[in-house]
Amino acid sequence: MAYILELHTQLVNKERSAVEITRETLEKIQSLEPKLHSFLCITEEKALKQAQLVDARIAAGEQISLLAGIPIGIKDNICTKGITTTCASRILENFVPPYESTVTQKLFDAGAVMIGKANMDEFAMGSSCETSAYQVTANPWDISRVPGGSSGGSASAVAADECVVSLGSDTGGSIRLPASFCGVVGIKPTYGLVSRYGLVAYASSLDQIGLFSRSVEDAAISLSVIAGHDPKDSTSLSICIPNYTANLIPDFKPKGKIKIGIIKETIGEGLDYFVNQAFLKAIDQLQALGAEIRIISCPHFCYGLPSYYIIAPSEASANLARYDGVKYGYRNENGDDLVSMYAKTRSSGFGTEVKRRIIIGTYALSTGYYDAYYLKAQKVRTLIQKDFENAFTQVDVLACPTSPVTAFKSGEKNADPLSMYLTDLMTIPVNLAGLPGISIPCGFDNKNLPIGLQLISNALREDLLFQVAYAYEQSTDWHLCRPQV
Repeated sequence: MAYILELHTQLVNKERSAVEITRETLEKIQSLEPKLHSFLCITEEKALKQAQLVDARIAAGEQISLLAGIPIGIKDNICTKGITTTCASRILENFVPPYESTVTQKLFDAGAVMIGKANMDEFAMGSSCETSAYQVTANPWDISRVPGGSSGGSASAVAADECVVSLGSDTGGSIRLPASFCGVVGIKPTYGLVSRYGLVAYASSLDQIGLFSRSVEDAAISLSVIAGHDPKDSTSLSICIPNYTANLIPDFKPKGKIKIGIIKETIGEGLDYFVNQAFLKAIDQLQALGAEIRIISCPHFCYGLPSYYIIAPSEASANLARYDGVKYGYRNENGDDLVSMYAKTRSSGFGTEVKRRIIIGTYALSTGYYDAYYLKAQKVRTLIQKDFENAFTQVDVLACPTSPVTAFKSGEKNADPLSMYLTDLMTIPVNLAGLPGISIPCGFDNKNLPIGLQLISNALREDLLFQVAYAYEQSTDWHLCRPQV
């Protein structure tokens, strides 16, 4: 499938119609889904109607946006009016939102075509897309392996050309990790840059909607559409959105103007050999393009993982209390009274990982443990933020591997939750600090599995992230490699 600008040119020149592109996409999904299971539902009727509207505008001589007629996938924790939004959980299996999320409304206003709702880890809790109550998504590069999580369906769909762009959400790496595992671009924006209205909450102070694409340019174009202030979201930032494509140039001029810092704490023991080699080659390439490279220490970076697994489950414990079988969603009818109905509904409606995190969070917030766990984790979070603040007085962008490993086999880590959690080691601190991060392809291991390079910038400097990521991408051909599914 072509990139956004290619498809846009074909549409405005009437070489192809939006309906033709949509039908081709739907046919590809039909052929690949038995292997990949990227989508929980395909919205064929809605997609074709949206495509017809785009074709009608073109026929009438109207100007269309760059995203008009572009097939997109939506992670199934982002509300879509009139279309089931399950969060891959039994407890919401029949929930049909009566309203549209801000991000999807912006995409639809721009003429984008929604292909379907993508599979995910239940309530975005997971790193492998295996905790979904409905199906396990496969990695297009090796269907015996996971695509990463929690936005695994969104990443798999883009990697396999089942859509051009897809939306995901990132609480501790849930966009960047799948992007790394699936060999695509994944951007987690600054906290508050993209509205969270209509995103089903996991951990409200960490959740952020972002997206997947096959190129940095496509990511920049798409973020320009979904970013911006939203009065419906109290955490939304009121700022002017820059043109994210303005600085997409193939090198850094003058030489040494861009300073890139290697996070010292991310290199060393525990890092896969092939990941380390690919990362070092990527740094050499960035230096060859004209960037100045420095080693930067973020002393509290390694404490991101333990603090996250106190803060996120604590917030989840509160956010998921609303699923009680009373107001909406699944209800277990076997309870003898209201209290037993609550207990039975939540016990049978939630999966193992969700219940594990609710229990951890409830414990951390309980009397006698709040100060020892939750409050201490928040103090560590502040130290991590200060480390980043100090780092950005010395460099423009920080770099590290997106994940210490490449995609692992399905089921390989299910019996060892801690081992699973460690895959988010490099991504979590970015969420704790509310900063933007992007993962771009930077090589393959000896099993032909993709490796991701993570770039991190100061808050609201997505323009700088895109500039560095684009220069690296255009000097290599990793983003052109496609899996043979």
